[in-house]
Amino acid sequence: MSESQSPVFYFDASDPQMQRAHELARANFRYFWREVHWERRRIIPALDLMSVKAPFSDGPGLPTTNSPDVEHMWLSDVDFDGREVSGTLLNSPNWLKSVSEGDSVKLPLGNISDWMYAIGGEVFGAYTVNLIRSRMGRAERAEHDAAWGLDFGDPAKIRVSPQPKQGGGLLKSWFGSKPPADTGEHPMSEAMAGKLREQVAQDPSLVHSRSDDGWTFLHQEALAGNFATVQALLQVGADPKARTNHGLTALQLAHSLGWEKVVALLLP
Repeated sequence: MSESQSPVFYFDASDPQMQRAHELARANFRYFWREVHWERRRIIPALDLMSVKAPFSDGPGLPTTNSPDVEHMWLSDVDFDGREVSGTLLNSPNWLKSVSEGDSVKLPLGNISDWMYAIGGEVFGAYTVNLIRSRMGRAERAEHDAAWGLDFGDPAKIRVSPQPKQGGGLLKSWFGSKPPADTGEHPMSEAMAGKLREQVAQDPSLVHSRSDDGWTFLHQEALAGNFATVQALLQVGADPKARTNHGLTALQLAHSLGWEKVVALLLP
């Protein structure tokens, strides 16, 4: 389905189930960001899509998820700096005049209303989408999913992170439950830790190199919650006190998304 032509669904801004969906999406954004992080490292892309939804309005200031007269629309090319989410507006607004499809936008993480990504056609996240699907009849839901061309699964369960198929299959979070605890290490982090040590042994400058925004590898891995690679970087001399151009340390970045194991590793 073309994002700009996706159907419009209306709901009461005070709907408690929709507000809960927004809360869970924000609380679990870290799993979206971790997958985006690894997608950027892959030679062959694995994600079919990766998008964030946010509210927009024509009024002054930033709208919140429960503001009246807003349109919730999807963003592509998503980035996150530990404080703000940025991206490109995918949808063409139905009535708003202040934003247009293709606009570059930036907003605090606390203002997003949903996220989703898909691997092999299987959708993860999509809290609001699944709430809407749960209120559809079986035929309407099948038509909705066919239009997207994606497997959203059981609308009563939200998949948050793919896990190795060793017994348990995919980790799932029940819709409406508390946000899941840290889901464990991403398999790519485990695989990369040893290679990272080898690369630094060959070129020690890698551990201190910075992007144009002042980010080191330690900053990037901490924000993505990669315990094994953060541990490896610390062991080869990465500076946990280094700050990005915006003044953030690896500890602050890990804390911003609630990566408790990485936070404990970085505490002085």
